[in-house]
Amino acid sequence: MADEKLNTGLAENISPEAAEPITTPEQAAASEPQQEQTGPAIPESGDVVVSFDKINELMAEKRQNARAEVEKAETTETPEAAAHGETPQPANTEEPKKSRRGRPPKAEKAATENQKAEKSAGAHKGRPPKADKAAPDKPKPSKRDKASRSDGKAPDAKEPVKPTQDTAPKEAAVEQTAPAPTTPPRPVEEGKLVYLKLSEVHPFHTFRPHPFKVRDDAKMQEIVASIRVNGVMVPGLARPEKDGNGYEIVAGHRRTHGSELAGLDEMPFIVREMTDHEAVQAMKDSNKQRDGMLPSELAALLELEVEDIKHQGGRLKGVAEGDVGKRSVEIVGEAHEMNYKKVMRYLRLNSLVPELLDKVDDKKMGFMPAVELSYIKPKNQRLIAVSIDGEQASPSLAQAKRLRELDKEGKLNGDVIDGILSEQKKEDRGVIISTAELEKYFGKEVTPAKMKEQIMSLLDDWKEKQPPELAKAPKKQELDK
Repeated sequence: MADEKLNTGLAENISPEAAEPITTPEQAAASEPQQEQTGPAIPESGDVVVSFDKINELMAEKRQNARAEVEKAETTETPEAAAHGETPQPANTEEPKKSRRGRPPKAEKAATENQKAEKSAGAHKGRPPKADKAAPDKPKPSKRDKASRSDGKAPDAKEPVKPTQDTAPKEAAVEQTAPAPTTPPRPVEEGKLVYLKLSEVHPFHTFRPHPFKVRDDAKMQEIVASIRVNGVMVPGLARPEKDGNGYEIVAGHRRTHGSELAGLDEMPFIVREMTDHEAVQAMKDSNKQRDGMLPSELAALLELEVEDIKHQGGRLKGVAEGDVGKRSVEIVGEAHEMNYKKVMRYLRLNSLVPELLDKVDDKKMGFMPAVELSYIKPKNQRLIAVSIDGEQASPSLAQAKRLRELDKEGKLNGDVIDGILSEQKKEDRGVIISTAELEKYFGKEVTPAKMKEQIMSLLDDWKEKQPPELAKAPKKQELDK
């Protein structure tokens, strides 16, 4: 009975409200089953929403900052040029002539000699000559020769003047200032293998820097791994520097860089004595098997070969002095199976700023538009590179020509470049086949008209052999447009 009273007392003390669990609105929402959301995502309270207009505004601000960097680089170059004395002075201002030490110029020397002659021709001041001192009533003595004046004896011969003690040190000093040229060091006999320290070898620099790039890519990592395991299996080629300080690498730039990355101090080389022309040819031959030559590398190589021909010394046979440059380009073109115009286009790539030249190598910009942009001022070229990155579009050939004309007129700026690059490009339907490419199939004797006639007849034969559905495909594509 006591237990029943205790239980009933506890039940009476607990109210009905306390018996039911208390639920908040957040718990109630969490207890409900979640439904899949369809349609556009609804941002929650903590999400950050950025509109397309804001994104465009941020991209425009980024381009503006990049242009400001280009302008800042141009303004910093101008004071530096002025500090080095490159600022032209007005034409009317005349600088005072500074006193000159040492021997006077020939013109001043001649003027002083003329003044001395005029003074000597005039009247003498001071003591009169001995002949004028004679008495006026006595006849003037006649001039006698040296033998009669010495009483029939010939005068004694003058002793040679001995150099004083002051002249000897001067001659010794002159000899010390112009020492004889020292021959470059020869660690081994000509053409034999020798291990050279990497600190003593220098990249190729004859006429121009080394035309081929040494990149830290996947292939370089393979070279480094191979050198660490097997060493350098193929020696490089080098020649002694002309001043005797170290060696110039002719072949083996990537192996040298790989050896540095592998932690080596020395690398095997074959040292040879070579002329500049022989060094250029050896460097060119060693890179013949190089796969995937970049446009910038080919442009630098062609320029180096043209410069090499100009430095060979002898005149080209049957070529006038004014046509030496053109003939040099033609000779280089024949070696690479290119015509004159194509070589000149590649040479124009060397006038591009690095920002645009990298885009040509990365195939982000066409070859012919790059040739047109090479005629534009370097500052505006950098602005074009900024706009290409901002618009994510490279100029077409027609747009590049417009940019070149506006630069020539002085009307090119960042906003104009953005406006041209944002235009919709027209598809270029032209197909260009060079004469050198056609000569592979027709030979050099066939005229262009005959080539065209033969090509059109071959295309007609090819079209007749095609299935009907392939012949109708182009028309269907036009209708779909």
